[in-house]
Amino acid sequence: MKILVCIKQVPDMESKFKVDSAGTWYDSTDLAWRMNEYDEYAVEQAAQLKDQTGEADLTVLSIGPERVKEMMKKALAMGCDRGAHIADDDVSRKDPYEIASVIAEFAKDKGFDLIFTGMQSQDRGSGQVGVLVAEMLGLPSITTVVDFAFDGDRITAKRELEGGIKSIVKTGIPALVTCQLGLNTPRYPTLPNIMKAKKKELLSIPVAELLKVEAKQETAKIYIPEKKGGGLILEGAADDLADQLIKILKDKTAVLA
Repeated sequence: MKILVCIKQVPDMESKFKVDSAGTWYDSTDLAWRMNEYDEYAVEQAAQLKDQTGEADLTVLSIGPERVKEMMKKALAMGCDRGAHIADDDVSRKDPYEIASVIAEFAKDKGFDLIFTGMQSQDRGSGQVGVLVAEMLGLPSITTVVDFAFDGDRITAKRELEGGIKSIVKTGIPALVTCQLGLNTPRYPTLPNIMKAKKKELLSIPVAELLKVEAKQETAKIYIPEKKGGGLILEGAADDLADQLIKILKDKTAVLA
């Protein structure tokens, strides 16, 4: 079985963000970087499937500048066999359609039985890349997966829907799965596996060799919302509160004008 898992490097969400000089993305200076949290669950599920089958071949792919290789080594230490780094210093300017097309172009002739991605990225949050890859490759996709089982040639997955509702979906392989938070418990790489990861294959491919399409979207502006005034807490008996509220509505708004 051949498995591909796609991961993205994102800033630590506790970072102090600033808008860049172009006004279309965040400034990457002085940020701490990590693997996208949703993608950690994708790597773990792929690693568990490799453990289950005992013969799976697992490739991890990431698009980005040179620094993403360090993050990819964590995925290699978690159980991936090799890495494919798509070298792109301008990845933040590419829309989900371009990103998906690069992944699909890489994967189209590799014969992958399963592709795992995170449900979405923590920075852009579009949730589009996984399903676009599946569409481009002509594969069935199962999204927002919170439980996953594989019986040899068929996937049974539980999906998270709106309002806490779940659905059970089954499909054969090849297929693509996008992973939701809580699907599993991502493993911590052990020191021996970290050392082994340093010797695993990690190839770099220029993005120009794989990018065959033009963007469908353009980011016009990114900005930090303006801070607004705090709320007002009213205290007292119900009759007094009603009188206070009516007075505020008359004085501060046009609701009762």
